[in-house]
Amino acid sequence: MNAAQEKEIFDVISQFAIYGDLVSCKPLGNGHINSTFRSTFNQGGTQVRYTHQRINKEVFKQPDQVVANIASVTDFLRESYRREGLEDISRRTLTLVPCKDGKLFYLDPAGNYWRTYLFVENVTTYEILDSTSLAEQLGRTVGEFQNRLASYKGPRLHDTIPHFHDMHLRYQQLDQAIASDPKGRVASIQAELDFLMQNRQRGMVLSDGLASGQLREGITHNDTKLNNILFDQETGAALCVIDLDTVMPGTVLFDTGDMIRTATNTAAEDERDLSKVTFNFNVFRALISGYHSQACTFLTDYETKLLPESGRAITQIMAVRMLTDYINGDVYYHIDYPDHNLVRARTQIALMKSMDSQWDLITAFIHDLQAN
Repeated sequence: MNAAQEKEIFDVISQFAIYGDLVSCKPLGNGHINSTFRSTFNQGGTQVRYTHQRINKEVFKQPDQVVANIASVTDFLRESYRREGLEDISRRTLTLVPCKDGKLFYLDPAGNYWRTYLFVENVTTYEILDSTSLAEQLGRTVGEFQNRLASYKGPRLHDTIPHFHDMHLRYQQLDQAIASDPKGRVASIQAELDFLMQNRQRGMVLSDGLASGQLREGITHNDTKLNNILFDQETGAALCVIDLDTVMPGTVLFDTGDMIRTATNTAAEDERDLSKVTFNFNVFRALISGYHSQACTFLTDYETKLLPESGRAITQIMAVRMLTDYINGDVYYHIDYPDHNLVRARTQIALMKSMDSQWDLITAFIHDLQAN
């Protein structure tokens, strides 16, 4: 950090109710959304660390609502852990640190919103899901997170990104992009468009289920990737679900879908060689077995039956969004080369096709899961 940046972050930190002497502050991580810093304070001879984040106003139009949602969820989880008499609660859920004026965010003179968390110590994260045991633990952790929040009775959370997983809206945006074709790219991607249009109605299953009431509205995380779980360094046990910026109302199948999409793909999200892109059924089986062990107490039979469709639908919505952005000239997703979004979309489509080729195996597993 240069001197001006250092002064800015020090001024921000001084607004939060943290006692002790500030020892250091450094940028943390390489996130693409928020700017993150980690500070260290000397509190009576004990070194205590905090995480400070500037919330991206381009992604989150009402950052105060983002923080309010996080407070509602973490307060509820904390009370849930207390009732069970669990220890180490500050490592099991994120802890927001209030400002000196009592607010949970600071609005700086430039109009930026900042928040502060207690840093969770002695934990690790994983970027690569390289075993079925890790898949089972991921599923179990997401299932437990949803299970606890299933009994939430507080005020409805804010829709911080309205229509985030609304397939009807995403196809409307694709239709508009095709009609305008600002970069003249439509003619070269007919195979991809044909596939997505043929699957248009099937992909509406989650959106239509919510609208009709067949699927219940609950609290969803909306980014259930492996690297959003903190694991204890000593025991290896999953401790804490993080990155709660997108917690908001929705069907729990949004989360299972994203979990399936990101965990079962044998290749990178932007793999050019589509022969490497397959749906890993063994990972899926471990993932859903772990998930169902925790979620079976609150899932309906219909929700359980739709677990495979959730993975397919969220994969499809990502293909639609990526292809839409490619047609529009790559205005939303960051790209590293000219056809990056097209490569991403093709990978998602290849994953859907691989799912379809194993659909009988997938549905038989879910049938057995329900029977037991």
